[in-house]
Amino acid sequence: MTTAAATRRTPKDTRESEHRDSGASPSERIRFHDYHPTPSDVRAEVLTGLSQTQKRLPPKLFYDRRGSQLFDAITELPEYYPTRTEIEILRAHGTEIADLLGRHRVLIELGSGSSLKIQTLLAALQPEVYVPVDISRDHLLDSARTLAGRFPWLRIRAACADYSVPFELPLDPDWSHLTAFFPGSSIGNFDPDEALRFLLRVGKVLGSGGRLLIGVDLRKDPETLNAAYNDAQGVTADFNLNLLAHINRELDADFDLDAFSHRAFFDAEHSRIEMHLVSRRDQEVHVAGSTFHFRQDETIHTESSYKYGLDDFHALARDAGFQPERVWTDPHQLFSVHALRLT
Repeated sequence: MTTAAATRRTPKDTRESEHRDSGASPSERIRFHDYHPTPSDVRAEVLTGLSQTQKRLPPKLFYDRRGSQLFDAITELPEYYPTRTEIEILRAHGTEIADLLGRHRVLIELGSGSSLKIQTLLAALQPEVYVPVDISRDHLLDSARTLAGRFPWLRIRAACADYSVPFELPLDPDWSHLTAFFPGSSIGNFDPDEALRFLLRVGKVLGSGGRLLIGVDLRKDPETLNAAYNDAQGVTADFNLNLLAHINRELDADFDLDAFSHRAFFDAEHSRIEMHLVSRRDQEVHVAGSTFHFRQDETIHTESSYKYGLDDFHALARDAGFQPERVWTDPHQLFSVHALRLT
């Protein structure tokens, strides 16, 4: 992760071969490219975040294998509307989306998944090549193998990379008409300035005329939002706490998960859900050789999820050089899917 901007790169670090023959086995149609999101980068982010007055941890650390499994479980909860609503939009408008974006081209997915969302889009677009990108190697490979098994014509170039910072992708220099898919309202996890920088990075990958299909959660009543992030089964709480288990494993830390609890609430002033981990008592924690002190009820801010109005999001997209082309929403205006074209 040493590039100054998002770039294309001739593929290397290939672990599994790639064949154009649709009769090839799933593993033969996958190439895996590991750009090695480095532990030193994570270490620096964690130590810096825990040193702030309001302690913070990067939400990308949610997604180890266990975290990815927990998030998949969250998407099936009755309180969590974004996933099923986005799937409904993609199913209802799949043909129209494919007509606009084009079929048999290159599809990049930022944050890989074997869920119904990407399966619905793959069936509609039937891309020549699918490029899933994810920071979790295990989840990325599991997902790629699942999709290769379900779509026998699909060629996959899977990239283990951290798209929250400048990143590289295994794209051939002569590929054009690129489309990126960024589902799940993950754009809401970025603060507004960070969201702009992210969209600019994506634009550099796509190049002139490239398109971005992006899911964006909409503003709505606080009761619906608070319920979505505080489910009755406690799966979101487990997901939040698993971030500490991930840090314990990766950075030789000693967080006691029983000494922290989950808290999520809607901040109307900033139009965002905030997720925190709350210290149940005074304690000290050791991380990568550093010591951090926690007071009882002190929190670690683990995630924000911004909610947008349609006009507000379009303004953000234009600032990043994208022209909004089409937007699709559900009948209850809970969620939106935007097609953006790089000008």
